[in-house]
Amino acid sequence: MRSKGTILYFDSGIGGLSVVKEARILLPEYRSIYVADDAAFPYGAWEEVALLERMIELFGQLIAEHRPDLIVIACNTASTLAIAALRDAFPDQAFVGTVPAIKPAAERTVSGLVSVLATPGTVKRQYTRDLIDRYAARVHVRLVGSEKLAALAEHYMRNGFVDEGAVGKEIAQCFVEQDGQRTDIVVLACTHYPFLVNRMRKVAPWPVDWIDTSEAIARRALSLITDMQPNNHSDLPDLAVFTSGRTPPELCRLAQGFGFAVGPVRK
Repeated sequence: MRSKGTILYFDSGIGGLSVVKEARILLPEYRSIYVADDAAFPYGAWEEVALLERMIELFGQLIAEHRPDLIVIACNTASTLAIAALRDAFPDQAFVGTVPAIKPAAERTVSGLVSVLATPGTVKRQYTRDLIDRYAARVHVRLVGSEKLAALAEHYMRNGFVDEGAVGKEIAQCFVEQDGQRTDIVVLACTHYPFLVNRMRKVAPWPVDWIDTSEAIARRALSLITDMQPNNHSDLPDLAVFTSGRTPPELCRLAQGFGFAVGPVRK
């Protein structure tokens, strides 16, 4: 019987399941609720003010309904935009955010050439540039904003196949040759992207180290929740929620494959 509480994972789509996969290894005693804001996907198409307002309203609803002990925002775009505002709006709620792994990339690179593969929203955030200034000032960091890669990952996860040529086009700008050196690290700054990493390896012009932050996020969640007195002793099954209310068969199969029942967002 699970009695240690509930963790709510949030993403704009289904890419955050990469974080759930890692977190369940470290936190098997906790109930998982996965919320995909697919009604608003992709987040990159939104104006920042409108998206922030939407997220604050939606999180108020989710917190009231599910009373999670911890919320993991398994989305770089959402975290870099909204994590501070959400903590201000809900000061009694514990949050874990997801940010690009720029610090470990800067520490690990040998060539000094690092690329950050992200959504356009994450690329344009001042938050991301502040991370570069703070942790990677002596490294050449290329920010690559992909318009299509998250959608390609969604398609792959739902249908089991993807256009490898399209993946290759989206990652091509990550690979830089400069002064006899080559990019040796690519940071996967979107939780959708790890699901395509084997395809990326296949179409990449040379081998690189692909940094995925899913395990680090799970460890941060573990460090925060271990000493908490749980709000929610629920022994209910794990639940996946799609804000659009649409649950096509492939999404149901995917959620069930991760051990989730599928439920609605109640208005």
